[in-house]
Amino acid sequence: MDKVELSELLQRVADGTVSPEDAALKLRMAPIQEAGDYGKIDMHRGIRQGVPEVIYGAGKTREHILGIAKTMLNNGQKTVLVTRITEETAGFLRSALPEEIAVDYNELARTCVIGGKPKPTGVGTIVVATGGTSDIPVAEEAAITAEVLGNEVRRLYDVGVSGIHRLLSHMEDIMGARCIVAVAGMEGALPSVIGGLADCPVIAVPTSVGYGASLGGIAALLSMLNSCASGVSVVNIDNGFGAGYMASMINHL
Repeated sequence: MDKVELSELLQRVADGTVSPEDAALKLRMAPIQEAGDYGKIDMHRGIRQGVPEVIYGAGKTREHILGIAKTMLNNGQKTVLVTRITEETAGFLRSALPEEIAVDYNELARTCVIGGKPKPTGVGTIVVATGGTSDIPVAEEAAITAEVLGNEVRRLYDVGVSGIHRLLSHMEDIMGARCIVAVAGMEGALPSVIGGLADCPVIAVPTSVGYGASLGGIAALLSMLNSCASGVSVVNIDNGFGAGYMASMINHL
């Protein structure tokens, strides 16, 4: 249950279509559901934070991912996002889940959406921009995360500062965004440039793309942390999920 479903339940109590006793029973259901002896799913996170749990797939066996996803689905979660998994694991999930449940894997982002994406409920549009094509995998993780959380996303890929006219040709998208996720490796200059153009929050995502002195994304991270543009915040290296999540929170305010 998320905040929207909670509001609907309370409205039904007010309308008299659901009894207070039935509503109380639904709310008293165990906030933690165990998936075997390896997982404890926080089923009330959607009520507290507006977003249900997401499965971080790296380091988990495919059987554990399946068990956790099934527990979520069986307890009313309509969409389950799994991050950082392989195509083989996604295929295993697809074969193990009922045919009527959609399983959509994105090879670039290494994400799997189980149950289909919801309709957008955010106030405006989130723009996800990259400095180069090599940054797209991290950007796609951000974009898909934002879409799963109910946002309209506009992608602007390969608009880095080495050809600044590519970015400037999309000023309408930049100025019309409610939040912008700027993804870049190398020297990480893109968020500062966008931050100097946009009137909305900019979330900078450093990537591990670059030659030796980029230090696996640390050079981009430090550049973004030292941005001279106001309104730029920074997430961890390659953390597309965190950026998409934060952008969604901003777009739902």
